[in-house]
Amino acid sequence: MFFPSLWQSIQDSALGIYMAESAWAFPTFETIHVFAIVTVFGTIAVMDMRMIGLASKGRPLTAVSKDTLTLTWTAFVVAAISGALLFTGKATYYMVNPWFLSKMALMGLAGLNMIAFHLIPWKNVRNFDTTPAIPGSVRRAGILSLLLWIGVICCGRMIGFTLDKYLPF
Repeated sequence: MFFPSLWQSIQDSALGIYMAESAWAFPTFETIHVFAIVTVFGTIAVMDMRMIGLASKGRPLTAVSKDTLTLTWTAFVVAAISGALLFTGKATYYMVNPWFLSKMALMGLAGLNMIAFHLIPWKNVRNFDTTPAIPGSVRRAGILSLLLWIGVICCGRMIGFTLDKYLPF
């Protein structure tokens, strides 16, 4: 584990202790986190299915993006904040849990996929925005995005089952 004293200090902070010891804080923020992740995945899946060509074929890609973008980012911010709060209660446990580390890595890869999509195919979106023929690079980005986010969700689910199996230090 990198920076063990940092994770320990987060866990030992007033917020970390509160999250670990409060009867209602962890379950409340976990519920918020789950709702936010479901919203993130749902809105991303709508966009990805359009990119792949499996849904909303009659709607321009830019319209689908416009309809989902604000909700996606709002839910992502809520998921990030609630996830950070959950993290504080057992930071040292999360930082040695391979499922948590895999979840973070997959989210990073999903972010890189999104950046690559916006830097390369999206700049030419007007060439294929309203056509049924979707370029291969757009389809691949959509498929990869779906797979990465499914991986994020699966890893996140496994964290709850394995958090105490990987002990810090």
